[in-house]
Amino acid sequence: MRAWLHRAVVTIALCGAPPGMQAAWGQASSAEPIRALPDNAGGDPARIALGRRLFYDTRLSRDGRMSCASCHDLKRGGVDHKALSAGFGGKLNQYNTPSVYNSALNFRQSWTGREATLEERLDHIIEGPATFASDWRTVLAALAADKALTAQFREVYDEQPREAYIKDALAQFLRSLITPSRFDRYLRGDANAITAEEKAGYAKFKAYGCVACHQGINVGGNMYQKIGVMRELPGLAPAGADLGRFQLTAREADRYVFRVPSLRNVALTAPYFHNGAVDTLDEAVDAMFKFQLGRNASAQDKELIVRFLHTLSGEHLPPPGAQP
Repeated sequence: MRAWLHRAVVTIALCGAPPGMQAAWGQASSAEPIRALPDNAGGDPARIALGRRLFYDTRLSRDGRMSCASCHDLKRGGVDHKALSAGFGGKLNQYNTPSVYNSALNFRQSWTGREATLEERLDHIIEGPATFASDWRTVLAALAADKALTAQFREVYDEQPREAYIKDALAQFLRSLITPSRFDRYLRGDANAITAEEKAGYAKFKAYGCVACHQGINVGGNMYQKIGVMRELPGLAPAGADLGRFQLTAREADRYVFRVPSLRNVALTAPYFHNGAVDTLDEAVDAMFKFQLGRNASAQDKELIVRFLHTLSGEHLPPPGAQP
C-alpha cells in the first residue's frame, strides 16, 4: 500500500470521520444515507423472460436494426460507452445513455425526468426520432407475424401481443435488473465486504457532502439538481440539450437542472454526465468537487472516494462475451 494512503486510512479510522459517523465500520445502520439493495427484485419469472426476449428484439425499431440492447449492453454495465448514442438513421440522441441497471429505482426516468414510469419511457424509445423512430402499430404487426413469440405471449398473458403487454414485459425485465454489490453486503453488516481504504472513501464521501445528492437505495436518482451549483461549467450551451429541464418547463429555475444520476455501477459506465463529456471516474470526481461542491480536496481523499465508488459495482453482472 502507498505510504500516504495507509496514513490517510489510519487517520480517518481514528479521528477523521464526521460527527455522528464514528460508529464501528461494517455495522448496518438505519441512519446511513445509503440503503442496501435487496438480494432479489422479485417479479413474475415468465414475464421477465418474455421481457428479456423483447429487450434483444430488433423488430421494435423502424428499420429492424436496433434493439434495446444496442445502446444498453448488459455485458458493459448497461450502456454503450459512447458520449451520445446513435439511433435510427445514425441520428444522435440528446443525452448520454444511462444504464438500465437499477433504472426502475429512479424516481423519474431520463435525464430531464420527462417520464414518470418505465412504461412511459418505452413510449419515447419506440417513437422517438433519435431512438427507434417507429410506432406501436408497426411493432405489433412485426411481432404478431412471429408464431413462436405469439405463442409465448399467449402463455404469459392469454392473448396475442398488445402494446400494454409489451410494455409490461419489458418493464418487468428492467425491474429485475438490480445489482447488489459488495457495499450492500457491508451495509447489511458484513464488515469484511469492503476494504479499509474503501471504508475510508465512504467516510470521505459523506464528510464532503456528496451524499446530499447521492443517497437512498439508488445512491442518487431520487431528486433534481442544477449542474454547476457552485460554479458554472465551461462549455454549457446557451440553448439546446444543456438547458435540462428548462426545455420541458420553460421555468428559469429549471435551467441546467437534471435528474441526479445513480452512482450504482458508476465505475462501469463511462463516459459521464448528461453529455458524456468526461471520460474517467477520476475526472468526474474532480469536476464534482469543483462545480457541485465548491470544495477543495486532496488527491488522497479523491482517490479514496473513487475506491469507494468501485464498491457500488454489482457482483453478478454478465461478464464480457457472455451470451444474452
